[in-house]
Amino acid sequence: MDGDWGDYLEWIGFGGRPEIDFATLAQLQRLHMTAVPFENLSITRGVHLPTDAASSVDKIVHRGRGGWCFELNGAFGALLEAIGFKVTLLGAAVLLDGPSTTIDHLTLEVLADQPYLVDVGFGESFIQPLALNRSGPQDGGNGTYELIGSPQGTTLTRHVDGLPKPEYRFKRVALELDDFTAISDSMQVDPDRPWRSKPFATRLLDGGPDRVTVRRDALKIVRDGHLDERALDGDEWLHELRNWFGFEYIPER
Repeated sequence: MDGDWGDYLEWIGFGGRPEIDFATLAQLQRLHMTAVPFENLSITRGVHLPTDAASSVDKIVHRGRGGWCFELNGAFGALLEAIGFKVTLLGAAVLLDGPSTTIDHLTLEVLADQPYLVDVGFGESFIQPLALNRSGPQDGGNGTYELIGSPQGTTLTRHVDGLPKPEYRFKRVALELDDFTAISDSMQVDPDRPWRSKPFATRLLDGGPDRVTVRRDALKIVRDGHLDERALDGDEWLHELRNWFGFEYIPER
């Protein structure tokens, strides 16, 4: 592939010719989640983030940064479409803090041999495609997940202690990136949401499920199923941010 799309594949470490199949899709998801962090550093600096794919691709490929769901899934969806996958943008209501009907997350339906749920912008969630038309538990690469249907939509759940814990609910209705602009703008300035005040960056290590997460007050590393977490004092987190992500963080303007 030429231009930005070839540069994008090179940036995430994909070699060869991509095929329109599950194996390629799964590889691309893991590579993306390793090379491109889920992070909110621009938001905590007061830098406004647009939702158009061109801006997100530029930020990832040419500036070596990550982003949040509207950027990461927007850019990754555009990459998959350029490769030849059929991609549908889906709106989801995040349920991590309890019931909600607010569409505040962008996720992807991607058609390969069958339709899959794919997400590179939801942090510590599934790291390989989940079959959308399948019932029962599925391997998400870092745990067991299940898609549970209801009249309100399909709920992505992760099994915790044998029970499905809701992560987000979505309807398989096609949306456009512009449909997410209003909620994106609102979330970037809402003082009651953590995006504006709690900087973080997280990514997979070597394709996962190992992961590193840096917050202002802690460094968390998961390797071989073992969690190593330690507190960070003062500006120590800035050193860890440079060490694990190569980012220089500029304080809020």
